Amino acid sequence: MNAKKLSERLRTVASFVDENTILADIGSDHAYLPCFLVHEGVITKAIAGEVVKGPFESAQKQVKSEGLEKNIDVRFGNGLAVISDADNVQTVTIAGMGGPLIASILETGKEKLTKVETLILQPNIHAKAIREWAIQEHWKIENEVILEEHDKIYEILVLKKGMMSLSEKELLVGPILGEEKSPVFQKKWNTELNEWQRIVNELNKLEGTEVQQKKEGLENKIALVKEIL
Repeated sequence: MNAKKLSERLRTVASFVDENTILADIGSDHAYLPCFLVHEGVITKAIAGEVVKGPFESAQKQVKSEGLEKNIDVRFGNGLAVISDADNVQTVTIAGMGGPLIASILETGKEKLTKVETLILQPNIHAKAIREWAIQEHWKIENEVILEEHDKIYEILVLKKGMMSLSEKELLVGPILGEEKSPVFQKKWNTELNEWQRIVNELNKLEGTEVQQKKEGLENKIALVKEIL
């Protein structure tokens, strides 16, 4: 993967970025995503944010080697702290982290989202945390994609400002993904079901209030997913 040839995961994230939007890519790593979008003529201006020194320096080198210093501003900082009001950022991408971490980044920096129109989020795990945050902070799901790459399954959520309500099932699996029930979706949730059932079987051998609560929580999730599949 490089700035001209993205992974399928990042290409899918890129496909949701509107033309001529001002982008902030948080946790940009090598800044491949913003570099790709500028090369493709989708955008002309982006911020690449990184909180870890190594990836921050890699992003700087990448942007310089691509000759895009005038288009992409690489900034060192935690989450949305790299954005200022003067940037007029319209789209934020956050990819390659856990859902709870993405939700935490959004919650911590939510005052930076007043001008932002679109959030494109790719959690590696626990997308439910993002859906819960979205409801609480008045964002709605415009699109969802699930894909498999190199034996790993990823979800991508596209959020716009607005109100939504989701059922317990929709929070867990996604309102759009749960309707589409793609082969990758079915593979993901059948794998989860098997793992949850394995844990329940182990918990059946134990006693205690906490054990019982954990078991009941898993059995509830098993029932929800079985209804969908």
